Amino acid sequence: MHIRVQNLSQESIVKALGIALENRLRGCKNVITLGVRPNLFDYKDWELDLIREAEIILYPTAFYADIFDTMGKQTFPSYHNYKFTQDKIKQTALFNLLNIPHPKTRVFYGDRQKSKILDHFQFPFIGKIPKGSAMGRGVFLIKNETDLAKYNSLTHAAYIQEYFEIDRDIRVVVIGHRVVHSYWRIAKEGEFRSNVSQGGSICFDDVPDEAVSLALNTARLCKLNDVGIDICRYKGRYWVLEANMKYGKEGFRKAGIDYYKLMDDMIERGELLKSEE
Repeated sequence: MHIRVQNLSQESIVKALGIALENRLRGCKNVITLGVRPNLFDYKDWELDLIREAEIILYPTAFYADIFDTMGKQTFPSYHNYKFTQDKIKQTALFNLLNIPHPKTRVFYGDRQKSKILDHFQFPFIGKIPKGSAMGRGVFLIKNETDLAKYNSLTHAAYIQEYFEIDRDIRVVVIGHRVVHSYWRIAKEGEFRSNVSQGGSICFDDVPDEAVSLALNTARLCKLNDVGIDICRYKGRYWVLEANMKYGKEGFRKAGIDYYKLMDDMIERGELLKSEE
């Protein structure tokens, strides 16, 4: 992005352009990306002025999201997005409290609790690394006690989930308060994970309206305004598998959607923080 900031007044910058910290919107013409610097004194004075005076900070990162929230400054994504990013344990608790349909899941802490896993689940079942994992990494199909022992050695907190024998799921991307697109993710042969990063393919045919509505309602209830909701159909019912705040852009490319133009247009229309109607 080639913006000659020195030729613009500070007032015009704040009014005309979005201010972002992390690089996700670096390709947007309406956004000045400042970068992430945990030491505030590494920002130049004019950059700090932009941060202090901007009505909204885009993609503030988890480090700054709670700081800006404490200051009363709005961010996109919302502060709530960052509280649940890559934290499957918190997501499961939230889904269950809100009565969002979600596969049976329990967390077992330490060796004593892990010894009770087979009291609650029968093989096969799913084990996940509960924090920090994404793109299908850290997800294991556990078929026997050997698999279970190997998985348990990887994590203090065992996040165990019932296994749905399916070959596809649905990714629904919600930005602001609307669905921007949705598609099937179909697992490659011999793979239980449907993630595109794990060889899954994308299909836009006949995505069920019921799944899209469930995703939008889930995002609304959980106060997530920039998220990829993963949903599957199993035994005649739709289930929310998880929320991905660090979703990839391959679905946009396959659909012929220019992600940066989409975000520029939403920024211009004021849709990122637009109240639900």
